[in-house]
Amino acid sequence: MAAETPFAQLQNQHQAAGASAVFDTLTSILREQKDYHKLFDALCARKKHELGAPLHRPTSLEDIPAEKRDEFEKAYMAAAREVGQLLLADKKLGQAWIYFHAIRETKPVRDAIDALPLPREANDESEELIDLAFYKLAHPVKGMQIMLRTHGTCSTITTLDQQFQNLSPEQRSQCAAILVKSLHGDLLQSIQHEVKQRMPFAPPAGTLRELIAGREWLFADNNYHIDVSHLHSTVRFARSLTKDSPELKLALDLAEYGSQLSTQFQYAGEPPFTDFYPAHVQFFKYLLDENRESALAYFQQQLDREPDAPDQAMIAYVMVDLLARTDQLDKAIPLAEKYLVKADPDFAAAFAELCQQAGRFDVLMTSAEDRGDLVTFASALVQQ
Repeated sequence: MAAETPFAQLQNQHQAAGASAVFDTLTSILREQKDYHKLFDALCARKKHELGAPLHRPTSLEDIPAEKRDEFEKAYMAAAREVGQLLLADKKLGQAWIYFHAIRETKPVRDAIDALPLPREANDESEELIDLAFYKLAHPVKGMQIMLRTHGTCSTITTLDQQFQNLSPEQRSQCAAILVKSLHGDLLQSIQHEVKQRMPFAPPAGTLRELIAGREWLFADNNYHIDVSHLHSTVRFARSLTKDSPELKLALDLAEYGSQLSTQFQYAGEPPFTDFYPAHVQFFKYLLDENRESALAYFQQQLDREPDAPDQAMIAYVMVDLLARTDQLDKAIPLAEKYLVKADPDFAAAFAELCQQAGRFDVLMTSAEDRGDLVTFASALVQQ
């Protein structure tokens, strides 16, 4: 005798026990079949039936009465959570992301990606992981690690450049740290090899800085030991490192190495990084508290000499950033007030945050009044 089809089961349940039994049987069948997308539809349809709403669009909120919408949304989120977890258990991370992202609960997918070992080579699975982790921002840091392992430095730098503005400050710092550590390791190995060939009995150096010190011949005849475009990009990304990041010292090493390259390999940047590597040396030294006053004076001199207002704002922004990141708000606020707030209206929110952190609502009120900003003035007034 042929087994009863799922359709017959549903019909028999309806005749024997009614609509509620139909949905119980339906969800049981779909779980057994691992048809999790249909399971989501079924769970939503069951709730809509309970609420007396139409069933022809089971996941739509449009046909739910306003007074019942909260109840349906809770059921919708519970269904998405359940289906997402089932898909994670089935190792279908990309499909699980659809449900967790829809309800803004992305941590389960991030944790699942975090638990995966790094692939050793590029394949369909690693490409799917890169798309999910890096491009869809489920876990950008792990996504970058996967890309660096499977695609190499060049593709990783290009991709990071495209996504950098979409990352949080913490993610930017973490991604920069990975890249700095990787490139520094490659550069150190390359220079160690050349030094060993030229000076087989030289004592080993502890750092890259020690390795290149006093060895100008390493840079003779336009010589270099790492792709110079990769070096340039990595040093630029390294500005996102926090002052407590252990990779900051490695970034300083990279900048000092770059400053000794032939001038044709020292590509100019925007102010205050026109002299790209020397300026970054001062930037990293300031964060590392290596002769901090001298480092800040380097940027102050540029600001004092710069006649162009937009370039003044760019220099001041870097200085304010350095001062704020090292908790010197008393110096950051007047600089920001003078060069940034009027030059860039988008900076107003950041300036308000600086003033709030420093408890200087009087400065914020004065600035808001000068700009005719009643809302900011009122906010500062009541906070004061």
